[in-house]
Amino acid sequence: MAGAEGVEKLEDVIVRSAEQIAGNIRAAREAVSTVIFGQERVVDNALVTILSGGHALLIGVPGLAKTKLVETLGITLGLDAKRVQFTPDLMPSDILGAEVLDESVSGKRSFRFIAGPVFAQLLMADEINRASPRTQSALLQAMQEQHITVAGARHDLPKPFHVLATQNPLEQEGTYPLPEAQLDRFLMEIDVEYPDRDAERKILFDTTGADQSMAREAMSAETLLTAQRLVRRLPVGDSVVEAILSLVRSARPGDDSGEIGKSIAWGPGPRASQALMLAVRARALLDGRLAPSIDDVLDLAEPVLKHRMALTFSARAEGRTVTDVIKQLKSRIG
Repeated sequence: MAGAEGVEKLEDVIVRSAEQIAGNIRAAREAVSTVIFGQERVVDNALVTILSGGHALLIGVPGLAKTKLVETLGITLGLDAKRVQFTPDLMPSDILGAEVLDESVSGKRSFRFIAGPVFAQLLMADEINRASPRTQSALLQAMQEQHITVAGARHDLPKPFHVLATQNPLEQEGTYPLPEAQLDRFLMEIDVEYPDRDAERKILFDTTGADQSMAREAMSAETLLTAQRLVRRLPVGDSVVEAILSLVRSARPGDDSGEIGKSIAWGPGPRASQALMLAVRARALLDGRLAPSIDDVLDLAEPVLKHRMALTFSARAEGRTVTDVIKQLKSRIG
């Protein structure tokens, strides 16, 4: 009986916490929507990524407010945000920081660490594919391990720590494609599409007038950390877990994928399952629900899986895309 009462009390605590946090998250979503127009799905996926404790890769042509979105999220969520413009000559020390030699009044010399822009709670890596592989890999440790190592000394990053990177799909000259190991570190790849006509009309009036909408703080970093802990405590039904396993395993070449597997060169690993498990919980909390559904799995499958898959040469020659394959895999579940 005491055990049953304990479970009930725990469930009550989760319910109360979820109701309170959901109100904060809704306020943050509304605050972002007063500045970013016509990108509701992009905003939702970015919030899901941050609530899940992950990083996101934003793909879109110039002028679609990718930079504005990251700046707005930093203000709205109460995070210390910094931006790095990635270029071919950017060095790892430009991101991580470096040690400099100091001399005291008495003449004693010692090294002092000067922190780089990576010591932020929300780091925007603008045009990340323009940096060299050496610089990209320097960011890799920070994204995965939440700390960096300079001159053999460990430096912990602030919490929470999130990287929102942007990439322009049009220009490929002078760029270095992200390696698969780094792509896998991104919880989601979010496509930023053109706004519809009504949204673009709203953009015209809001951005060319005398008064412009300004972002406002709707959450604090402490509240966000509480929300991230709550996401991990939300219950997930067996049917949702089975849907995640079926979807991710069928996206790999092998027996689970059947005929579609012949089109897949390589597929997502267990990290994709982990990402989807967290993302569906975060999506449920964002919508004010206490548990995720199979619809959440289907809705988030594409942004979670597509940067973790590649098609065979023959499949690409036939004009097939990763998006087409994921739609086929989703149809088996939905």
